[in-house]
Amino acid sequence: MTITVLVAEDEALVRAGCVLLLGTAPDIEVVGEVGDGAAAIDAVKTLVPQVVLMDLRMPILDGISATKAITRTADAPAVLVLTTFQEDTAVQEALAAGASGFLLKHAAPADLVQAVRCCAAGEGWLDPAIVGGVLGALRRAGPRVVTAPATLSALTAREREVLVLMALGRSNAEISAELFISEATTRTHVAHVIAKTDSRDRTQAVVLAYQSGMMS
Repeated sequence: MTITVLVAEDEALVRAGCVLLLGTAPDIEVVGEVGDGAAAIDAVKTLVPQVVLMDLRMPILDGISATKAITRTADAPAVLVLTTFQEDTAVQEALAAGASGFLLKHAAPADLVQAVRCCAAGEGWLDPAIVGGVLGALRRAGPRVVTAPATLSALTAREREVLVLMALGRSNAEISAELFISEATTRTHVAHVIAKTDSRDRTQAVVLAYQSGMMS
């Protein structure tokens, strides 16, 4: 199945490079490109992409505001934020806005393609260069709600274990090793966690774990 992508980036050269790189992947099709956040919101409505590659710093409307508007819609696409910035606050704001992933502009070309695939598959993506800082910032921010959402109560004991390990930054392979289960079983548990918590993807399930106080 072809993954449809909208590229929202105000720098023409960077935008062209992203379009060119994504165009080399046999399973990815760039259906549109825009230069500001407001245009991105309009393009999502008409083009209905599966993934939006979103720059954070854009004119007219910034990427965080555009992400928030896009992810609040029904059948919203996954938003993969693209930026040169590594500040924890920028990452937190993007994730809080509903972004499924975060990729630095100096990442390897192969990472861009893989990040798009992961976001389209509901797995989310956090650039390896910033994942430690993101999790640390979420821990320092602490819970945003006094009690855990009712959706967390639907998780089985094993699924809660899996979510905790996800929130600690463990990969599926690492979760499998720690819990002595197969990777196929781990993938099933992760899928159940995402579905039961009404999370868009793995990334947003991790954000929920921290904001609910589950990781306190």
